[in-house]
Amino acid sequence: MKKSNLVSIGLRAKTARAIAVVLGGPSDEPLVLKKFEMALADPKIAATTQPYHEVMDLPWAESEKAVRKSARAIEAIAQKALGRLIKELQSDGMNVAGVGIVGAKDRDLARLGNFHIRAHAAEGVLFRRVLDLAADANGMKRRTFPDREFAELAVNELSSGVKQKLNDLGRTLPPPWRTDEKQAATAAWLVLHGRRK
Repeated sequence: MKKSNLVSIGLRAKTARAIAVVLGGPSDEPLVLKKFEMALADPKIAATTQPYHEVMDLPWAESEKAVRKSARAIEAIAQKALGRLIKELQSDGMNVAGVGIVGAKDRDLARLGNFHIRAHAAEGVLFRRVLDLAADANGMKRRTFPDREFAELAVNELSSGVKQKLNDLGRTLPPPWRTDEKQAATAAWLVLHGRRK
């Protein structure tokens, strides 16, 4: 039987970074081919690390305008980082099926009265969005999953045994294998599973 070279990328959006997991192999028993942390900020540009914290004392409409330059810089960083990963996988003979992204879903942030909480929430949305845009810019099919409903969605699409399979998968890998890595792996698994139906 011919070995498949189809792989998928899972990304768990975090502030200033993404947890990345690449899966391949059979869709019912995938293997982790790579896992790492992808930087989404430039250490030379402080505002790319926590852009909304830099302007959190401004009224919401003004803070949205104030972060545009930083947001564009973060988008460029994400696009290049994902592009490098895709090229690396392709140069190893892999066919990238797509990208699964887990992160904060869009919501009306103007309604949040506490500026500090709003800054965290806005950064959660921003760093998930830049991954969406990076996948699109690199010509990848993508699925985006809301972090708060993700566990239920994964069980519905994969099976009730997904949690145990993820735990078993983690035993074959060097640490860390926390919730973030498991979510990135599950997002990749959902993309891989969808391509092999």
